[in-house]
Amino acid sequence: MKQTASQRILVVDDSPVDRTLAARLLEEHGEWEIEQAENGRIAWEMIEENPPNLVVTDMQMPEMDGLSLVSQVKRKYPNLPIILTTSRGSEAVAADSLREGATSYTPKAFLQKDLRRTCQYVLDLANHVPFPSVTNRATFEQRFVLHNDCAMVMPLIEHLQNHMPAWSDSCRLQMGMAIGEALINAMHHGNLEVSSSCRDLEDTSAYYQLIKTRREQPPYCDRRVNVQVQFNQEWLSVSVTDEGQGFNPLTVADPRDPENLTKLHGRGLLLIRSFMDDVYHNDCGNQITMVKRRQPVPQVLH
Repeated sequence: MKQTASQRILVVDDSPVDRTLAARLLEEHGEWEIEQAENGRIAWEMIEENPPNLVVTDMQMPEMDGLSLVSQVKRKYPNLPIILTTSRGSEAVAADSLREGATSYTPKAFLQKDLRRTCQYVLDLANHVPFPSVTNRATFEQRFVLHNDCAMVMPLIEHLQNHMPAWSDSCRLQMGMAIGEALINAMHHGNLEVSSSCRDLEDTSAYYQLIKTRREQPPYCDRRVNVQVQFNQEWLSVSVTDEGQGFNPLTVADPRDPENLTKLHGRGLLLIRSFMDDVYHNDCGNQITMVKRRQPVPQVLH
């Protein structure tokens, strides 16, 4: 999806209060056109009439729930990104929706401080994910060294996607999300040593201020992120290594636990493990390797 002057976001929720809150938060951006639907059936009719740039949907709704909406959208509009709004009681459905093709999620408890930022990130990702059909069967291999600057994440993803064979559009979005999360984790939590748990605090300004400070402060600013990428027609492997202190991977709770879908802390690892087939950490915890095996490109409905 290419950048347009006004991008359209469809908010889907059967709760008038939650739907209005989400819509108002997104309207504060000032450059997005916000539409609303009270359930998945109405949302699908609106998408069929005029597909938006992004869908933000609740999970538990009458007539057509979030999972059914995600499944239907991904069959006909595989490159349309979808953000889930998750709450207690909807964790299992949300986990299934991520596997079905949703792009990211925001816990309802953190809508005010996270929804707009997540929508902006996903729209940026969609705008940097081209969908070419490359027929070259040779193995692609490259290495990159990045400063701790998130502005470098999207151009790198776009560069990789430009060389990638004809994987499904939905898969491209999810792989782009996984790679982006791994790069940001390496920069912020690895090299700059800023704890992700700070994101669950009521006021996250200190979290982002610390990131800004440490980007200019030795020894943090001298560290780099090393990226090694290999892929061909059948598989993709991405290793991301930071120069921080690392961590013990054995002490990390399973990020795929549906309970974590109501938190911000650990969202990156949860998305990575949801979207990639195999995920490995080295012993000292400063390297993550992600493997994805290509699935057949699905037939798009007409």
